[in-house]
Amino acid sequence: MTESIWQLSQTHLNLLSTCPRKFQYTYLEKFTSPCIAQPQSHLTLGNRFHRLMQQRELGLSIEGILAADEPLKQSFEALAKVAPNVVYGEANTWRDAEHRRILRQGKFLFTGIYDLLILKESEAEIIDWKTYPKPANQEAIETNWQTRLYLYLLTETSNYVPEQIKFTYWFIKVPQTPKAVTFQYNQTKHETTKKELSELLKQLETYYKKYQEQKEPFPQVEESKGFCVECPFTLPCGRNLETEKVSPEAVEEVMI
Repeated sequence: MTESIWQLSQTHLNLLSTCPRKFQYTYLEKFTSPCIAQPQSHLTLGNRFHRLMQQRELGLSIEGILAADEPLKQSFEALAKVAPNVVYGEANTWRDAEHRRILRQGKFLFTGIYDLLILKESEAEIIDWKTYPKPANQEAIETNWQTRLYLYLLTETSNYVPEQIKFTYWFIKVPQTPKAVTFQYNQTKHETTKKELSELLKQLETYYKKYQEQKEPFPQVEESKGFCVECPFTLPCGRNLETEKVSPEAVEEVMI
């Protein structure tokens, strides 16, 4: 690998750990592909909700926006009803929407953007908004690199110890009542993340060196895992999907 800096987000890490070959196509060869995750209407509501919450944290008026957007208004009011402390805030706290954390480790620069960060004297909470129903598999959420990297970054770039940090996802899908999934961090989880992150980065360096020096492609994910069904790169990969079935893990990976 060259000495240039690699900027990595949770999206890069998730893709690298799921299918290194897709990482190669997406980030090294800049292949383009259609969006296959959520319907456009879902994405639009999600984007609008994120902008609304950011504007509110900046102290700007949101009344006009809510009056003109009924789905957004319902989503906001549903969250405010079940989590007023999260929406309106508490005394003696520091809050910041779209908060960016950056950490450099050797050749790698990690970046995380938190939908909302709430800091208290002895407690820190990362908030992430999801405008779809809560997935059934919470283990898939906890092991997702968004959860792991964001907790890791805050620990490494603040004075909080892992036991003082938690990550809460709010799943908001009207007419369902918003549901929260919270993951409490600890030192053991932090050391595990540090170890597995280091291993993943070593793999990336090895893959990239072989790719550059020997023209060897990055490894492919096993077809039996079911991730290839929704992948737009099956043709360059030479994958036959006639007998494949989507695994529960693949579905949860798309959802989070």
